[in-house]
Amino acid sequence: MQTTAQEIYTQVVRNLSPNERLRLATLILNELVGQQQLSSVDQSDTWTQEDQIDLVNFSLQYAATTFSDMEDVEQ
Repeated sequence: MQTTAQEIYTQVVRNLSPNERLRLATLILNELVGQQQLSSVDQSDTWTQEDQIDLVNFSLQYAATTFSDMEDVEQ
């Protein structure tokens, strides 16, 4: 019979101290990250034209929101 994650949590993990739970979670997550190749994340140092356009669009949207709030305060 296979043990489920819920059963392990209920029988073992729940009885651990909060520090030990955090340590266990860290171990599990570090192992998962180590096993995965994060090929979907572009870690290059170059910005594509699309990256630059996204940055400009976000900046303009943020500025518009910020300045529209400031106009409401000044009036």
